[in-house]
Amino acid sequence: MQDYLYAILIGYFCGSIPTAYLIGKLVYRLDIFEYGSKNMGATNVYRVLGKTPFAFTLAIDVLKGMLAVILTAKVLERNPLALFAAGAAALAGHTLSFWVRFRGGKGVASGLGVFIALAPKATLTTLLVFLTVLVISKMVSLGSIIAAAALPFLIYGFQEGGPVYYPYLTGFSAIIAAFIIFKHKTNIRRILSGEELALGQQKKDAAADESTSKTVEEPGENR
Repeated sequence: MQDYLYAILIGYFCGSIPTAYLIGKLVYRLDIFEYGSKNMGATNVYRVLGKTPFAFTLAIDVLKGMLAVILTAKVLERNPLALFAAGAAALAGHTLSFWVRFRGGKGVASGLGVFIALAPKATLTTLLVFLTVLVISKMVSLGSIIAAAALPFLIYGFQEGGPVYYPYLTGFSAIIAAFIIFKHKTNIRRILSGEELALGQQKKDAAADESTSKTVEEPGENR
C-alpha cells in the first residue's frame, strides 16, 4: 500500500504542473482560463496564443506524464503495477491541478506521455491514428477521442510488457481511454451537432469572438 501512495504522490505532483497557465501568466500576462475554451489544454493555447506557446505546452505536458512513470519506476522498481497508479495520478493532476484551484486540461497530452513510457509501440501507432483523423477532419477533439479508443486494442495487439503484464496494461489503458473520452463529452455533442470547431477556426458569433479572439501581444512586439 505504501508503494501505491508514493506512486500517487509522484504522479500527481508531476501531472499537476499547470504548464499552459504558467506560460500564459509569466510570458503573456493573461489567464488561459479566461480565453477560448477556458481550459488548460494545448489546443486552447494554440487558438489563443499561437504555435510557439502551443509547442512548449504540448512538449511539457507530454513530459509530465513520462516523468511520472519514469520516476516511479526508479523509486519503486520492485512493483511495476505501481506505475499504473502513477500514470492515473498524473492525469488526475493535469485535469484537477491544485495549483489552479483544481482546474486543468483534458489529459490527452499527459496521457500520451504516460503511455509512451508504458507502451511505446502501441502509443506511437495511436499517435499515427490521431494524426490521420486530424488531417481528415481538422478536429483535434475527434482525433483525440478515436486515438484514445484505439489505444487498448493496440496494446492488446502488440502485447507490450509480455504475457503476464500486458493484460493489466490493456485494462489500465481502457480505463484511461474511457476517462479521456468522458472529458470530451461536450466536444462529442458539438461533433454530433456539427458545431465543433476545426483546428484554427474560431466561432463567428460575437460572444464567442470576445472569448476566443482577444488580442494577445507577444512579449516585446505587437501581433
